Amino acid sequence: MARAGIGDRVEGFHAVLAAFNAGRVRVLHIERGRLKRDDYADLADRADRVCRVLVTDDVRSLAETTAPQGIVAECAPLVPATLMKAVDRTDPAALIILDRLEDPRNVGAIARSALAAGVRGMVVPTRRAAPLTSATFKAAVGALEHMDIVAVNSVADTMRQLRDRGVWLVGLDGSSEDSLFGCNLFTEPVGIVIGAEGKGLSRLVAERCDSLVSIPLSAGVESLNASVAASLAVFELARVRGSVT
Repeated sequence: MARAGIGDRVEGFHAVLAAFNAGRVRVLHIERGRLKRDDYADLADRADRVCRVLVTDDVRSLAETTAPQGIVAECAPLVPATLMKAVDRTDPAALIILDRLEDPRNVGAIARSALAAGVRGMVVPTRRAAPLTSATFKAAVGALEHMDIVAVNSVADTMRQLRDRGVWLVGLDGSSEDSLFGCNLFTEPVGIVIGAEGKGLSRLVAERCDSLVSIPLSAGVESLNASVAASLAVFELARVRGSVT
């Protein structure tokens, strides 16, 4: 299957189900053996009314991930959102901004945590970063279908646009002496900036942040996985705002 755009191929049951419910699935490939399960059979029955359903013995030759869970969907691409739509999605604004992450599964896991914490806007760079692949959508477990995804050429330039519109920018930086858990900007419109695995924030992106904060760690632990750090940040934001109870 030729690539056509963001999310044009989705794998894994829950990711495919979310794409189907969003009206994006055009062709559903499903393993015959999986139809013995009620959830797979129900999805196949519903899909048969609105799109092509192809039953096969093994979908792995069509898959990009190593464990597609017996189901692969060819989809209409996910339409990226405008920056302003993402800003206006919540009041006050709350976005997660990714700076050159390299693992598409981390991007998906961050999207899942962000949505769970009530953050519905995510800024992703189109260059020098992990693309939104089938692995991303599988790790997101359907979360990307419910978020405003803003694809940008330059994260630093986008941060400048956000600042011009009154959005404060908080970057996670392990070298900062200021703790995430004392950040006084989370009651304001805010974008939380997550740096690359191992490398952290790029120089210009860090300079564009209004505040750099770190996550306190016990001795012997130098850093956290990017998706774990992002999860702590978005749920701290939710705690401060009282948006998740």
